Amino acid sequence: MKVRCELCPTECVLDNYEIGGCKVRINKDGVLYSLVYGKPCAVAIDPIEKKPFYHFLPGEKAFSIATAGCVLGCKFCQNWQISQARPEEVDYHDLPPDDVVRSAMFYGCRVITYTYTEPTVFYEYMLDTAIIARRLGLKNTMHTCGYINERPLRELSRYMDAADVDLKAFTEDFYARLCGGRLKPVLDTLVILKSQGVWLEITNLVIPTLNDDRKSIKEMCLWIRNNLGPDVPLHFSRFFPQYKLKNLPPTPLETLTMARDIALGSGLRYVYIGNIRTEAENTRCHNCKRLLIERHGYLVKENNIINKRCRFCGTLIPGVWS
Repeated sequence: MKVRCELCPTECVLDNYEIGGCKVRINKDGVLYSLVYGKPCAVAIDPIEKKPFYHFLPGEKAFSIATAGCVLGCKFCQNWQISQARPEEVDYHDLPPDDVVRSAMFYGCRVITYTYTEPTVFYEYMLDTAIIARRLGLKNTMHTCGYINERPLRELSRYMDAADVDLKAFTEDFYARLCGGRLKPVLDTLVILKSQGVWLEITNLVIPTLNDDRKSIKEMCLWIRNNLGPDVPLHFSRFFPQYKLKNLPPTPLETLTMARDIALGSGLRYVYIGNIRTEAENTRCHNCKRLLIERHGYLVKENNIINKRCRFCGTLIPGVWS
């Protein structure tokens, strides 16, 4: 009996005992099963800034998990050893949802983050964990490519406190050639997350010659401002040669600075540069321009946000601060 998977926009149609393109979902006699439920291949405690979240509980520790698999096949993936692997090709932990939450609490983590690969592939595991975490007062966050269908996304959004979405480029051609997906479902995900009240941040990996032209960056920034608002933090991240794109150089700082200037000129208020040490990893008040949060890499050195407001001029700073 064939089954159509309705989790992500690829919507694989699977014959009996066939595995989907994500490598982790199988049709067994007309029922879809996850091959990675409760079996994370990566478990770590990270600074929340690593995700990156810059406007969500700065300085907190995030208990982070991932399983094998991904809904996309990006040629520049920085975690390709696990995202493009089958479950049997990686070492994993037996860690059911209640043990994830118990471990997070034991290690003093107020946040659980579903990250590293693509959390959509371990959707049921993530959702069950998030429900328990919410009940016990922990925050749920995810770093995602945003390639998920509306119905499962809306259900997940009920328990998700924050999401950082990789907006990989702003053309359908880029998504088709380099990711094996489409742009529009990702844009839809961003709008849905925003409408559901999930705190939203966006990461754009700037890749030389592929998505670093001024025109597409400008179009992306204007879309963000017009559809999500000026207060959604945008992180321009430096590319390093990885996986199937080892022939390209790292992104020059000048390119990242150019992208940030375009974003600020487009009306976005909080624009950061990541994967390289610059002043642009700090948060400044959009009103008085004073330094609010000073960061050295993932370390928060100073925080001048008090009761959600700028310590100096009293402006309300968008984010989740306590």
